Amino acid sequence: MNPVAVSFGKPRGNKLTACWSARAEPRLCYVTPGDRPAIMNFDREKRMTNKPAPTEVAIHELIAGRWSPRAYSSEPVSREHLRSVLEAARWAPSAYNAQPWRFLVFDRSVDEVSFKQAFATLVPFNQGWNSRAPVLIAVTTHTLTNKGEVNRCAAYDAGSAAMALVLQAHALGLAAHQMSGFDPNAFRTTFALPNDVDVIAIISLGHYGEVDKLDPVLREREKSVRQRLPLADVAYGGGWKKAL
Repeated sequence: MNPVAVSFGKPRGNKLTACWSARAEPRLCYVTPGDRPAIMNFDREKRMTNKPAPTEVAIHELIAGRWSPRAYSSEPVSREHLRSVLEAARWAPSAYNAQPWRFLVFDRSVDEVSFKQAFATLVPFNQGWNSRAPVLIAVTTHTLTNKGEVNRCAAYDAGSAAMALVLQAHALGLAAHQMSGFDPNAFRTTFALPNDVDVIAIISLGHYGEVDKLDPVLREREKSVRQRLPLADVAYGGGWKKAL
């Protein structure tokens, strides 16, 4: 069966929806809010866990719906989908359009040796629930500008690109989980990173798996309600800790 292609169609009812097509080439498609897009693999769709954020104010469903699952299937990610999430990251904003981010992609189905090397740098806890994940993506960034000066926005810009990547993954029906739990020194040594490049995070990417196959503690986390600090605790108006 051909890989699924996704594009965004014209807003209807003030909502922008993803269109799924069992074709390699994208097409425009319009669906009524509340309709479920036709996905080529209905068994896979049933495995997807929907956990929309309980927001204080209405936000776009793509942002509200993105979360960090841990239940993966071992099904490979298509090259089209992999290139799609990386293309989304490529178009992230950056200071002076410097685009300091660099992504190291480890696809188990393409290069199992390098995948295992990257996997080995994860902390044991993260190795446990990523045992089925088919792809790992290391988020790295150049820390210096073209003039050799410290780029104080490098990590911020790389984070922006990573967010674009995981949002596109969610739009494609993929699961993505960003991790800080890995050994950056081991990663740097294993993959011979240049001195001016920092590795910030590793993202696991794949298709949703069966939640019931997780251990009991993680199974409970997977099903729990998402939480964030109240908006008043993170956004101020006109001064530090002044009410907005």
